[in-house]
Amino acid sequence: MTITDPRIARLVTLVRAALRPPAGAARIMAALALGLICHALFAVAVLAMILAMFFGLSESLGTVPWPWAVLANAALIVQFPLAHSWLLTGRGGRILARLVPGPHGATLATTTYAIIASAQLLALFALWTPSGIVWWRAEGALFWIVTGAYGASWLLLLKASFDAGAEVQSGALGWMSLMARVRPVFPDMPTAGLFRIIRQPIYVAFALTLWTVPVWTPDQLALALSYTAYCLLAPRLKERRFAARYGARFHHYQATVPYAVPLTWPPEDPSV
Repeated sequence: MTITDPRIARLVTLVRAALRPPAGAARIMAALALGLICHALFAVAVLAMILAMFFGLSESLGTVPWPWAVLANAALIVQFPLAHSWLLTGRGGRILARLVPGPHGATLATTTYAIIASAQLLALFALWTPSGIVWWRAEGALFWIVTGAYGASWLLLLKASFDAGAEVQSGALGWMSLMARVRPVFPDMPTAGLFRIIRQPIYVAFALTLWTVPVWTPDQLALALSYTAYCLLAPRLKERRFAARYGARFHHYQATVPYAVPLTWPPEDPSV
């Protein structure tokens, strides 16, 4: 229908303008929605991980019949490190940037990455099929000592993640950049805090959470051995990326600060 009266046409135009969302509203709503999904899933995944390992993976929702449960559990173990590392490669990063349709996929890449990692961890710890075998359970004063060490390991992991850049580790960088309509800017090479003592505090703290649990089962041992190996080997790939990105700065840092075991007194500024 064509409106010929210019006054009515002008009125319709004004009404449409009044009802039209303000510029950027869709972008802001998308950013907030992705941020909510990211952080909610992240919180649920971390909580599932803390509780599942606290009980040595003896309590979970998986019901795969044995012996097929061995294969199912093994698949749950390997799916996280494989995808987690592959998505950080050049090809993986390009695919990651296309997972969110529309023009903002690249901006939201860190948020998408955190969502995928959280979903992987949640699947691992929620869908694990327990063996039903408990080798050892801390009791009495020893329970509180081990539980304290377990809690301290998680606090250490939180501190290391904060030192590395909380906005990247949590996935907030992507959705916050989209909301502010700016290009995501990654934090500089981390050298402060725990990174003054060792180069890989996140992986070391994560490994400590695997070995300070108050309940030991074959399930927990399989997880601890697998992911400790991952924590020792995966950072090598990370350091290759850092060497390519930061060049001489990283090589000096690498020569000054130990990899995982603090053997020397930390310098005041290991990046110089």
